[in-house]
Amino acid sequence: MKVVTVEEMRRLESQAVEAGTSTDTLMERAGLAVARKARERVAGRDHVAQVVVLVGPGNNGGDGLVTARHLADWGCHTAAYLCGARRAEDPKLELAARKGAHVIAATDDPGLSRLRTLLADADLVVDAVLGTGVTRPMGALMQGVFKALAQERGHRSSMVVLALDLPSGLNADTGEVDSATPVVDLTVTLGFPKVGLFLFPGAAHVGHLEVVDIGIPQGLAGDVSLELMEASWVQRSLPTRPPWAHKGTFGRVLAVVGSWQYVGAAYLACMGAARGGAGYVTLATPAGVYPILAGKLTEVTHLPLPEVSPDAVQLVRQAMGNYDALLMGCGLGQGQGAEALVRGLLAEGPPLPLPKVLDADALNLLAKLPSWWERLGGAAVVTPHPGEMARLLGQQGTVGGKERIATARDAARRWRTVVVLKGAFTVVASPQGDARVSPFANPALATAGTGDVLAGLIAGLLAQGMGPYDAAAAGVYLHGAAGELVRQEVGDAGALASDLLPLLPRVIHRCKKGELSLP
Repeated sequence: MKVVTVEEMRRLESQAVEAGTSTDTLMERAGLAVARKARERVAGRDHVAQVVVLVGPGNNGGDGLVTARHLADWGCHTAAYLCGARRAEDPKLELAARKGAHVIAATDDPGLSRLRTLLADADLVVDAVLGTGVTRPMGALMQGVFKALAQERGHRSSMVVLALDLPSGLNADTGEVDSATPVVDLTVTLGFPKVGLFLFPGAAHVGHLEVVDIGIPQGLAGDVSLELMEASWVQRSLPTRPPWAHKGTFGRVLAVVGSWQYVGAAYLACMGAARGGAGYVTLATPAGVYPILAGKLTEVTHLPLPEVSPDAVQLVRQAMGNYDALLMGCGLGQGQGAEALVRGLLAEGPPLPLPKVLDADALNLLAKLPSWWERLGGAAVVTPHPGEMARLLGQQGTVGGKERIATARDAARRWRTVVVLKGAFTVVASPQGDARVSPFANPALATAGTGDVLAGLIAGLLAQGMGPYDAAAAGVYLHGAAGELVRQEVGDAGALASDLLPLLPRVIHRCKKGELSLP
C-alpha cells in the first residue's frame, strides 16, 4: 500500500476527478466509510449510542457531516458541533440536519457549555475539524474545543475518539503536531495513509490506524515511491519450499558474530537466520567463545576463529565459497581484534562476493573509516539503530523525527546499499530511492537482542534467494509481527529477544496461508 504526502494526495484526488469521479462523490464515500467504522465502535451497547461529530470549516468537516448524517440515519443520537464557519448554503449540513443530526455552532455556545454537556454523555467523538491541508496553528476556539475533549476523556476512558483522516493539527507530511492535537483511539485515513502518521510526535496521537477505500484507483499511485509493508506483500514475496528440497536448497549463512562480552548476540543472530528458514547456519566466532555456544547452538555448525586477526580474516575468506549470505557485526565488540577483522573483510582486499547483512559493531567500526561504503562491493544491507545511523553519517546524537524517512532514502542512494533504519515504524530504503515503512511501533521490542534476531532473519532470507531490498523489508515485517504476538501474550514490558525466535516460524506459516491478521 502506498504512503503519500499531501501534494501526492491532492494529485491523486485531482486525477480521480479527471477520470470521472466527482469531488462530491469522494466526500460521500469518505463520510460513509468513516460512519461504518464509527458504528462498529459503538455496536453492542445496551443503549442508543451518543455520538458527537466535531466539524471543521473545510472538506474534512464536509466528510464529518456526511458521517454525522449516516450515524443519525442509523439511529444514533448524533450531534454535529460546528467548530468553524461553514458556507451559507451547505448541502451536507442541511442533509445531516434533515436526517436527525442535532446541529450546534460553537459561535452560539459561549464558554463551550453545551459542548461539555454533549461530551459528558458521548460514547464516541469524531474529530473532523482539520484535514491534511492545514498546517497553521489552531485558533483559540478550536484549542478550547480540544481542551474540553481532552478533559472529558481524562475523566472517562470509555469514550472513544475517532479521527477522520488524521487527528486535527497533525502535519500530514512531517508528523509535527499542534499543542491541542488530540490523542485518539482510532484514525480512519482516506484512500492512502499519509507520511506524517508514521513520524513522531504525530504517530503517538494516531491510535489504531485503518485505511478505507474512497474510490481512488490504486493504479494512479504507481509512481509513489513510499509503501507501507503489508502481510499480503510478504506472502507473495517469501521463498517457496518445494517438497524435494534439502538443506542446501534453502541457503547457507555464515555469521561472523559474537565475542566474550556479547555471547548472547551470537546465539540470537544465528537462531534468527535458522528460524527464518535458512537451511544451514555456521557461526564464525573466536575460539575462546566456542565452548560457551557449542552446547546452546546445537543446530548450528561452527567455525572457531583464531584470536590473531590476520589468520581469522584468511579463514573466513577461504570459507566464503560455501555460503550464500554473510552476517557480520552482532556482538562483535569494538576491540582491536574486531576492528582488524572488519577492516580485513570489508575494507581491505578483494570485495566479498556474498550478499551481506552488516549490523551493530560492524557498522560502528566501519563508521571510523572515511568513505567506508565505497569499499564494500556487492549487495549489502545495513541495519543501524538511530545512534549507529548518526555515526555512519558522521553526526552526533541520533537520527529520528520528521527526517527519518528522508535520511534513510538519502543514505541508501549515497551508500548504494539497502538501509534498514530501525525503531518504531522501521524504514527500509533502497539505492534506487524506493522506501517501505513498517506498520509496527512496539515498545515490547525495545530490549537488548531484538536487533540481532532481525539481522539474522534478514540474512536467512537473503540466503534463500530473496533480493536485498525485499529480504530486508520482509524480515522487518515478520520480526515486527512476531513482536506483536509477544506483546499480545506478555504485554509491553518484560519481553525478551529470545521470545521472538519460536514465533518466527509461526508468523511465516500464517503469512503464507494468508491468515496473518496484523496490519
